[in-house]
Amino acid sequence: MANSCLQLSGFLITCIGWLGIVIATATNDWVIMCKYGLNTCKKMDELEAKGPWADCVISTGLYHCISLTQILDLPAYIQTARALMITGSILGLPAVGMILMSMPCISLGNEPQASKNKRTILGGVLVLIVALCGLVSTVWFPIGAHQQHGLMSFGFSLYTGWVGSIFSLLGGCILTCCSSESSSSSRSYQENNRFYYSKQGGGNPPAAASTNHAKSAHV
Repeated sequence: MANSCLQLSGFLITCIGWLGIVIATATNDWVIMCKYGLNTCKKMDELEAKGPWADCVISTGLYHCISLTQILDLPAYIQTARALMITGSILGLPAVGMILMSMPCISLGNEPQASKNKRTILGGVLVLIVALCGLVSTVWFPIGAHQQHGLMSFGFSLYTGWVGSIFSLLGGCILTCCSSESSSSSRSYQENNRFYYSKQGGGNPPAAASTNHAKSAHV
């Protein structure tokens, strides 16, 4: 029962983390850049919101974005953030599917529990990879933007990516640990039963032999 609750909690936390990474990947409000004060930059149209896909200019009554289509001319931190965030978003789908099909309330025929535990561990490892992709992207991107431009503050998308990465890391650890413990406990239980049966089987022949001996003595 405790392992089932941990697995359900890990699944819910993983879903929230993956959703946060997907939102951070699809939006461009990662960092806010400005060389002057906030009001001054808005009046001069120099307040910029930068993300992996576009550079947006924020002014008093205008929000205009320019897509970053020249892939070869982009800095390394933008290309790396794109690749890692897309990888994390794609890997999250099979990971969530594996974990969902390994829940105790879902049965695929006469599948043993050991197979479910292995699938849960594999899904947890994929979730940990998703978390690693999100952490590297969301940490490296503001550092690269600060070195190239004047970084003013962090944006909503960056905070969403951080929260999603932390939740994915937590969910992956919960799923991997609880599944490994349950698999080891089930293995030890099977070994104990096997020893019990072998012990019972080994006790039967002497009993039969003693019975035959008693009959021969009686005759």
